[in-house]
Amino acid sequence: MDGLFTANNVWMMVCTALVFFMHLGFSFLEIGLTRSKNTVNILFKNVFIICVGLLLYALCGFNLMYPGEFNGYFGFAGFGIQLPENGLTPDYADGGYTYWTDFLFQGMFAATAATIVSGAVAERIKLGSFMIFTIIYVGLVYPIAGSWQWGGGFLSEMGFYDFAGSTLVHSVGGWAALVAIYLLGSRIGKFGEDGSSKPIPGHSLPLAAAGVLILWLGWFGFNGGSVLSADPAGTSLTLVTTCLAAAAGGVGAFIFDLLKNKQYDLTMMLNGILAGLVGITAGADQMSPMDAILIGIIAGILVVLAVSLVDKLKLDDPVGAVAVHLICGIWGTLAVGIFGAMKGFDQFKVQLIGVACYAVFCILTSGIILYALKATLGLRVSKEEEIDGLDGHEHGMNAYGDFVTK
Repeated sequence: MDGLFTANNVWMMVCTALVFFMHLGFSFLEIGLTRSKNTVNILFKNVFIICVGLLLYALCGFNLMYPGEFNGYFGFAGFGIQLPENGLTPDYADGGYTYWTDFLFQGMFAATAATIVSGAVAERIKLGSFMIFTIIYVGLVYPIAGSWQWGGGFLSEMGFYDFAGSTLVHSVGGWAALVAIYLLGSRIGKFGEDGSSKPIPGHSLPLAAAGVLILWLGWFGFNGGSVLSADPAGTSLTLVTTCLAAAAGGVGAFIFDLLKNKQYDLTMMLNGILAGLVGITAGADQMSPMDAILIGIIAGILVVLAVSLVDKLKLDDPVGAVAVHLICGIWGTLAVGIFGAMKGFDQFKVQLIGVACYAVFCILTSGIILYALKATLGLRVSKEEEIDGLDGHEHGMNAYGDFVTK
């Protein structure tokens, strides 16, 4: 028993490290798909998110998300984290891991929701306003939303299923990203006077590609760790479905975009990989490999259509965060009721109810926070700051030394 407990815990710690590594992937992806003059700003936001996110999760987030006995909607087990009785023994979490490992693994997930927003609002949001939003959203909104399912709340009792966070992580971030880009407005030069969308190329596709491949690797921890043990059957199936959905998402997006736009678009293939990963996350432990491939292909097609839709709505999302995390997060959540071990109309209906609950809660909370910031501190930098780049104005430094940025 002690050997199994140790193996389970070591696996969970490895997965925790892989999820932490995803923050480097997010950073590379965001800076690669945006202009070099805003690189320091984006890196600062990503480093801030993980540092503050972990501290907030220790202070109040973990006990908001896992409050123990509560009314199913809101509960709080107190400030700070403190080792419970038997927290370091196999009696805790059925021998899967220790209390400390539990906190750290879940804490890595918490910061991801704000990272999704960071990419969507890149190149024009005030840093101070973004930091305040992150503190409130990661510290309060995300853990309350998480408690409804992972904390044993009302959606869990209803039968809603989200294995590793297609909705609880990705859509929670995606809804906030959608609200933020609506309130912020588009970058200067993104849309012409006639309403036509104009591409604003990122400055480093190699960095963007590296970021996606790092995220793919990190997803083995994101989904694999959500088995909550080193169970050979559960972890091996989860890693296979995760990997196949990612590959299928990339291929689905590439082929569909090729047929639609007659070009080999690397950025669309990269977003297709992420779309497949987000899409499989809700049911990675429930699907067969063939289910996973189909889910990934559909996610890849959806992301191409969603990117076009966001443009047509005159919303500016530099990295495609809404298309990937929100649209494909919804798809992955609903896919639990269509494919795999839990398929059926009743399950689909419960999944749809869950999606709707998170939509209402996240739109309202992020809207209140962001609108209040817009009315007080302001959300958007000045025209001069945006044109010159945020690195010089917000940080007084250049990401690439003496090279001219643009």
